Amino acid sequence: MAQVFNWQIGREMDYWYTGVRPGRQFGAVFDINKCIACQTCTVACKTTWTGGRGQEYMFWNNVESKPFGFYPIMWDVKLLEMLGPGAWREGVYEGRTIFESAPAKERVLGWKPTDYDYAHPNLGEDEASSPVDGGLMMEGKHAAWMFYLARICNHCTYPACLAACPRGAIYKRKEDGIVLVNQKNCRGYQECVKACPYKKTFYNAVEGVSQKCIACYPAVERGFQPQCFKACIGKIRMQGWAHPPERAEEDNPIDYLVHVRKLALPLLPQLGLEPNVYYIPPVHASDAFLAQMFGPAAKQAVQTYLEARNDKVLAGLLTLLGSTHRTVDYFKIEGDEAVALDAERSEFCRVPISEPVVTRNAYDEIAQVGRHNIT
Repeated sequence: MAQVFNWQIGREMDYWYTGVRPGRQFGAVFDINKCIACQTCTVACKTTWTGGRGQEYMFWNNVESKPFGFYPIMWDVKLLEMLGPGAWREGVYEGRTIFESAPAKERVLGWKPTDYDYAHPNLGEDEASSPVDGGLMMEGKHAAWMFYLARICNHCTYPACLAACPRGAIYKRKEDGIVLVNQKNCRGYQECVKACPYKKTFYNAVEGVSQKCIACYPAVERGFQPQCFKACIGKIRMQGWAHPPERAEEDNPIDYLVHVRKLALPLLPQLGLEPNVYYIPPVHASDAFLAQMFGPAAKQAVQTYLEARNDKVLAGLLTLLGSTHRTVDYFKIEGDEAVALDAERSEFCRVPISEPVVTRNAYDEIAQVGRHNIT
């Protein structure tokens, strides 16, 4: 195997192909704190791409409740148990990735879900981490917690699906790093389904081929964000371009959140794929659980998020999430407004960093009634 550098685990690792990064890389940031699991993104994707025969069970975009929600069932728990424990030391992962842990004669450590594993897309929805007893008070970190995790294909820098495909049918586009399945070359061996640790490659039994999220590349090519991003009513998402740390641009919104402020983190970085969808972790969940899900920087990212209200640049950038259907290549702060810029750094969207707040009297003298909501 080739030796490639994975900046998310802080070291070189084994991979089946030489690491050649694309000219630019599709990337995204999801703010978990704003997700309400309305599933609008799921429906938007479903009605756009997976309404055909053999796609009935496919959710290229899904939203699950953590810690007990999964689609397919136990997708992350099963693999973490197979991988075994691995420690981080000063930002370097000292365990083995799923490429380095592959059994003999296989390229990736993985497992293939059964039909039953796909039978319950909302399993564990809204279940908290522990029973909520009567009289329980919320003080700082919640004793019982849960959060919503929206997931799409991560269009990884080192895709496991690509590495595992014996037909070479899966490829990563040079122009934007989007990972696609060549439907003509695919023979439905399902090695990609088994290899993808996030279980975002699916098998279409009617067509006899594997299919997956395409990042809505026809829209991305025209400078627009994917359908699930545009439909998100919680405004938790932003699509842009992600760079490795040495090429990070401070006025690139994805780079700023990932590299400059280290606020947005990859999902399960210890697996070794260098995923390009990043998450702002929830502020109320267990530190240990967040460290397992997002790596050792999760606790500091939560603290940075809690202090964002006092940081005009960071607060301004966060207000741009979901404020435009166009891809935000760059951004800047002018006065009390955040400005979205295109690739030529021309302005196309401007939003206030803070909205005016009006506080009404708790009692309406004219109607002679009390008000429940006064702001």
